[in-house]
Amino acid sequence: MEIINDIESLKEMIGFWKRSNLKIGFVPTMGYLHNGHGSLVNLAKTKASKIIVSIFVNPTQFNDPEDLKKYPIDLPRDFSLLKELNVDAVFVPTPAMIYGADFESWVELIKLPNLYEGGSRPGHFKGVSTVVTILFNLVEPDFAVFGEKDFQQLRIIETMVKDLKMNIEILRGPTVREADGLAMSSRNVKLSKETREIAPEIFKALSLMQDAVKKGERLSSVLWQAARSQLAKFPDIEVDYLSIVREKDLISVNQLESSCRVLFAGYLNKIRLIDNLRLF
Repeated sequence: MEIINDIESLKEMIGFWKRSNLKIGFVPTMGYLHNGHGSLVNLAKTKASKIIVSIFVNPTQFNDPEDLKKYPIDLPRDFSLLKELNVDAVFVPTPAMIYGADFESWVELIKLPNLYEGGSRPGHFKGVSTVVTILFNLVEPDFAVFGEKDFQQLRIIETMVKDLKMNIEILRGPTVREADGLAMSSRNVKLSKETREIAPEIFKALSLMQDAVKKGERLSSVLWQAARSQLAKFPDIEVDYLSIVREKDLISVNQLESSCRVLFAGYLNKIRLIDNLRLF
């Protein structure tokens, strides 16, 4: 596994792969990897000749400087996991490499970033769409894999790729969960023992919605109330949003139609957790 720390070496390797007609799969990450990231790599391996993973804690998607400072980093641990997964290369750039001193070019969508996470974290998705575009330009992958756990981010990337006519296929990786249902996240390590025991109640509340839909319920208000009543039993869970939306544009719906999903974000002892579940 090659560990690449500069853009010229990356370009040399990508150029060689391209000349050899090798299909390149790309998994962008912010590090502190877990089995959820591993599932994205394994999905990429089903289609690619070569797999490259990036590890870059992107400063422009953090609207809270303290949140950036607290983001967990453990590169030796990450490299060990990626070696076990037989990844071909890892690109580990610095902020200076990605942005430079005079950077002023941004990629920004108009509608999708202003909803949900964008409302709670101003500028977050502007940073995401910009850095993903830069990484796509550097890596030149045939396809890239993004997890469904960050569903709004996934839809933003899919829309950006479509709108800007990027010659890249986006693969969706299903959310990977702990045995108790908690969605795997690099932030989970920050949970205390007490809050970690409470965290699975988020998935249980979303699952109540899903179960009701399977039994025929279609009114969003009924589904929403069932989940809110369940979460209210755990006052340590501070809900930011709980919304039932159409997958295509993330617009909230009063009555379920095809391809609807519930989106959740909240806090447990100031640790932000997000989740979502396909309902219909």
